[in-house]
Amino acid sequence: MTDTSLNFTVPGVARNDAERVISLLQDQLNDCNRLQLTLKHVHWNVVGPNFIAVHEMLDPQIDAVRAMADQLAERIATMGGSPNGTPAALEREDGHDEYTIGRAETQEHLQGLDVLYRSVITSHRSAVDELEKLDLVTQDLLVGQLHELELFHWFVRAHVENALGQLATTYDGQ
Repeated sequence: MTDTSLNFTVPGVARNDAERVISLLQDQLNDCNRLQLTLKHVHWNVVGPNFIAVHEMLDPQIDAVRAMADQLAERIATMGGSPNGTPAALEREDGHDEYTIGRAETQEHLQGLDVLYRSVITSHRSAVDELEKLDLVTQDLLVGQLHELELFHWFVRAHVENALGQLATTYDGQ
């Protein structure tokens, strides 16, 4: 079992605040790890019309999300925590549906990615809101990541919307 007690944190951040920041960061790390693995899965399994465009669109997203995961893990360590990037860390999570699409046409995968990006972005935004009172440096890191995540989401979403801006996917409450 991993010792999760803090021996140190960054100057000016209270221990309790640092522990909450680390928890928020671990959640975002899990999201980014799940996202990068799913993006690679789609990259390998997408077929049909627009295959090459989608296949090639995903590689830069995979690289960027992998870099985001690294930033999150390093921030956890900077705060005095121990980042957990193991498969078991992802398996223990509650509330996340597994991406179940295997070999499928581009539209099916893009609709699945639309939903996944929306989930990750919503989680990041929630963490950003909470970090306002806990740690502005960590908040700034997540705000920067949101810029890229939202851009990538737009790239995906542009494939699943019509000229009127109506999405093929639906969300609760929208």
